[in-house]
Amino acid sequence: MAALPLVDDGLATGSTMRAAIAALRQTKPKRIVVAVPVAAARTCEELAEEVDELVCYHTPDPFYSVGFWYEDFSQTGDEEIREMLELEKV
Repeated sequence: MAALPLVDDGLATGSTMRAAIAALRQTKPKRIVVAVPVAAARTCEELAEEVDELVCYHTPDPFYSVGFWYEDFSQTGDEEIREMLELEKV
């Protein structure tokens, strides 16, 4: 299996990403790459040891929370996702 990327809006504790990594490992990918725009520095350091490549764009100190670093951190609705997926088909 090819390299598989895991992308999230940010990492605080990393627990959700660790669960995703564990699930993905069961498919035996060649590489696992994790990419996030913002994360706690310590979480990035720890996760870097669990994957082949980790991209953390911004590791602010103090971190506060993932949502703190977004202008709009509201949930994306199902209809908006459907619209985005339809645009990808074009």
